[in-house]
Amino acid sequence: MVLQQWLIVVIFITTIVGLIKFQKFPERVFAAACLACFATNLVSTEQLLNNAVNPGLVTLLLLVVCAFAFERTSFLRKLANVLFNGSVVKSYVRTLLATVVASGFLNNTAVVATLISPVKNNKLIAPTKLLLPLSYAAILGGTLTLIGTSTNLIVNSMLIERGAEGFKFFDFLPIGLAAVAACVLVMALTINRLKGKVCKDETSSDYFVEAKVNTGSPLIGKTVEQNGLRSLEALFLVEVVRDNRLISPVSPTQMIREGDKLIFSGDVTKVLVLQQFEGLSLFAEQDGLLRDNLTEVVIKPGAAVVGKTLKTAGFRARFDAAVVAVRREGEKLSGKLGDITIQSGDFLILAVGPDFAKRTNLTKNFFILSGVKADNMLKGLKERIVTWGFVATIAGSLIFDISLLKSFIFYLAVLVGCRCLSLNEIKRRFPLELWLIVMSALTLATALDNSGVSTLIAEQVEGLLAGQSVYIAFFGVFLLTLLFTELITNNAAAALTFPIAFTIAQGLGVSYMPFVLAVAFAASGSFISPYGYQTNLMVYNAGNYKLTDFIKFGLPISITYSLVVLTLIPLFFPF
Repeated sequence: MVLQQWLIVVIFITTIVGLIKFQKFPERVFAAACLACFATNLVSTEQLLNNAVNPGLVTLLLLVVCAFAFERTSFLRKLANVLFNGSVVKSYVRTLLATVVASGFLNNTAVVATLISPVKNNKLIAPTKLLLPLSYAAILGGTLTLIGTSTNLIVNSMLIERGAEGFKFFDFLPIGLAAVAACVLVMALTINRLKGKVCKDETSSDYFVEAKVNTGSPLIGKTVEQNGLRSLEALFLVEVVRDNRLISPVSPTQMIREGDKLIFSGDVTKVLVLQQFEGLSLFAEQDGLLRDNLTEVVIKPGAAVVGKTLKTAGFRARFDAAVVAVRREGEKLSGKLGDITIQSGDFLILAVGPDFAKRTNLTKNFFILSGVKADNMLKGLKERIVTWGFVATIAGSLIFDISLLKSFIFYLAVLVGCRCLSLNEIKRRFPLELWLIVMSALTLATALDNSGVSTLIAEQVEGLLAGQSVYIAFFGVFLLTLLFTELITNNAAAALTFPIAFTIAQGLGVSYMPFVLAVAFAASGSFISPYGYQTNLMVYNAGNYKLTDFIKFGLPISITYSLVVLTLIPLFFPF
């Protein structure tokens, strides 16, 4: 191999290693790979710019932006309200099927986030027996249509970049439906592997609450027991932070001192009882916001506050709100509230100010579960425009054979023109990270072609499989992508393995469609790891699952999914 070929091989392997090591920052890893290809003249300026405005990629970006308006309608909330009625079996089936169908057309992360609270509060089915199936149903639903999951659109964009015709809207449907039916049946047969019980009483999940002992407080110099801090209703004193030192467990005879941070765990609805103790102030009172109108939110993936502590996130300036309590199920929080690093999927109780509901950045950062609703939630005519406009956009594309790109351009124009979506909201909502990943992946694939490495791979595979079945290569592509999606997330897996799959198909002289579909379906097949797919991570926290739960319950589903997909793809799309 010549120098350029060695360079792209090194860049490609380094990208894989970087994605495994820095799983939280795939966009940075891909951007670095893109710059390396550009700096070493593996791609031209013209090719880089063409990749940046690839039609498939632009379609994906438009869909994400338009989906933002749909999330602000009441559709998902209304859907959640009708799921748990009648028998356990009917409610179970209704919830999973509704999730599958909704995820085929909407952002499945938003679908799962909206349903987490109703699932946890239902009185028919144990939440732990439904949250994990809920995530899997959302993943399966995403495989039904071209727009069901970002991985399908990423593969579609890379296909278009190769000069091939992109997927049609329902190309995925027959295989996806069969996978849904088989996997839901396996879920029903193995549901008892998930332990849990229905909670008949009205309870709230334990939140992490901090209160500070102020100067001159009558609590100072008395024990925990003397101050009555051990007999609080639904709140338990678990830690005391004193001079950056943690005292845990807290004994009844522990003396309270000035400046102590008292850490409570329990029912957040009882948090205001702490205000009855003179000289004791909650974390939110530092901002003067604590009042009765507490609002529960869950942090969205990609929120601006992710990775920051509560002290450095600047909640008051960003949202006119202060954090009263935090909950991260699946992990025990410790230390001072202000030092906790925020993660996507965290549940927060916010004490909100008068301008909170008017802030336009709320829906980018939070799913609002209860309490104050944002003013920019849509209703009336605007809600109908968004809902039926979305239906008309999809229907128009199918009936009149109009490209999704063209359809969504006009749909976005209608949303902006009717003030359902503002230009400022589009700027804040623009999925820069996703654009970087796909554009960089396209550039990496172009560099592989330009350097001749793609041809070398094709020749090597052709030589290795001489006289062998093409199914061996087909299975290999699927399994490689499936492994990557568990290790480095679904989008990164699709972006990395597509050029390999397409090149192998060309080298073998067969249709590229089975190989490309193998990449698309395998990239969505994350069933045995909580980290490969965002919905898995959300229910992992919300359901307090262990990694073994994913393996025990997800492995049969992963095997079933793989067998169905590997069997049906060649039948519907022959080599």
